[in-house]
This record gives sequence, structure tokens and C-alpha cells, in this order.
Amino acid sequence: MTRAWTLRNHSRTFATLAVGVAAGALVGGGGLALAGGRVPTSDTQITNMTDEVSQIKAYYGDTVDANGEHWASPSSNYAIQVQGIEAKAEKYLAQKIKHDHSGKRAVVLDVDDTALSTYNYELETTFVYNPASNAQYIATKNFPAVFGMNNLANWAKAQGYTVFYITGRPESQRADTVRQLTSQGYPDADDSHLFLKNVANPPAYLSSCATPTWTCTTTQYKSGTRAYLAAQGWNITANFGDQYSDLNGGYSEQTYKIPNPMYFLP
Repeated sequence: MTRAWTLRNHSRTFATLAVGVAAGALVGGGGLALAGGRVPTSDTQITNMTDEVSQIKAYYGDTVDANGEHWASPSSNYAIQVQGIEAKAEKYLAQKIKHDHSGKRAVVLDVDDTALSTYNYELETTFVYNPASNAQYIATKNFPAVFGMNNLANWAKAQGYTVFYITGRPESQRADTVRQLTSQGYPDADDSHLFLKNVANPPAYLSSCATPTWTCTTTQYKSGTRAYLAAQGWNITANFGDQYSDLNGGYSEQTYKIPNPMYFLP
């Protein structure tokens, strides 16, 4: 889940402030830039941090195991909302594949908080992203699947879809990402179906924003990768992501936004 290439901003307030301080994300007058560039003019416009965390925990149905690890509940409102999105996606995918037997239809999944849930890590770090702690977590632990997404991916595979994964994780985390996806039963979780961000040796199809130096936004990186798949003859029927930057930029027939109130990535 390492996203050292961009700021992680809380959906409203506190993670933005914490990361902004660390990264020096200053705006005019010495303030800190919030998601969407909005700067509060009054304290009444800022959600209390304690209330915010409590709301997130309630939405995810927070449970704590004997080791103090936090997990989302399969009966939570989060899980119910995700299941509703999956049901709509399955219906759409079933209709499309019924009339297309070309063998070149695909679905694309983002990894963090689309395929795999980072909820425990977010609670562990109080929603403040740290590259070192995140890399250590990914190297030593397995994130659980976002409720039902592994089942949906396997169902799509059984219907004739090929599954691709496009993530903002760095290339150095390829082996750990394959391990994590495989541990949760995801299909096509191998090098040929997994795309990670490679700043040191970017692919030619991203040359417009990655050479001589990497300047690709999340949207440019992910849509550019989908464009590459399209150029290889793949028809991307559905694209799943928890951030709008996962979904913007075209090259998919339908997009599905997975809920994520924990952070915002432009």
C-alpha cells in the first residue's frame, strides 16, 4: 500500500494535517492544503478528530482481537454497502459476457482498499501514512480481502474474464503484493497481471509523463496502464477502485467506486 509518491489525505481533516506537516504541504499564509484545496476559515468547519475516528469505527464495525488488532466486521454497514456495489457489478458483467465470447474481456482492480482492506493498518497508525511502517506491514502481514471482492473476482474469472491489478504500490513490493493477493484467493495474481508503479524504470507506454523524470499523476499512471491493456486488445468491461483517481481517465466500459472514508488520494 506504499504511496510515497503522493500525499495521503484524510477524507476531511486530521490525516491531511498530519501528513501535510510531515511533507510540508504549505499554502499561502502558512496554512496546510486540505483535500480539494479547501482551507477552513472557522473551527466549526472542521470535524472533531475523536468523533471522526468513532464514526469510521462504527461504519466498519470495528472489532479487536486478542492481539489488539482491529478488523472490520462482515455485518458492518461498510460490508453491506460493498456487497450492494458487487451485486450491481456482477449483474453488469453477466450481461456483457453473455454476448461476447471473444476471450479478450477483462476487469481491473486497484489493490489497497479495493481488493485488500488496509483498515487494520490505518487504525494502527491513526490514519497517518508512513512509508517505513507501511512497507514493514506489507512485508510481514497479509491484508484481508475487502468483503466479497475476492469472490467477485473469482466469479468473473469463471465467466471468462481476465483479472488485472493496477496499484500505486512501488515495484519493490511486487513479491509481497502477489503473496497478499494469493493469500486471499484472488485469481490471476501473478506478474503478468499485476502492474505496480516503477519510477526507476518506467514502461514505454507511460513515457509522456514518466521520462525523463516521473511526473505522472495517479490518474495518468492508472489510465495510461489501462490504455496499454486496451492496445493489447483487452476490452476492460469494469474497473474497480476506492479512489476516483483509480477510475478517471477512461479505458473501461463501467467504473465501480468502492467506499473508503479513511483517506483521499488525488
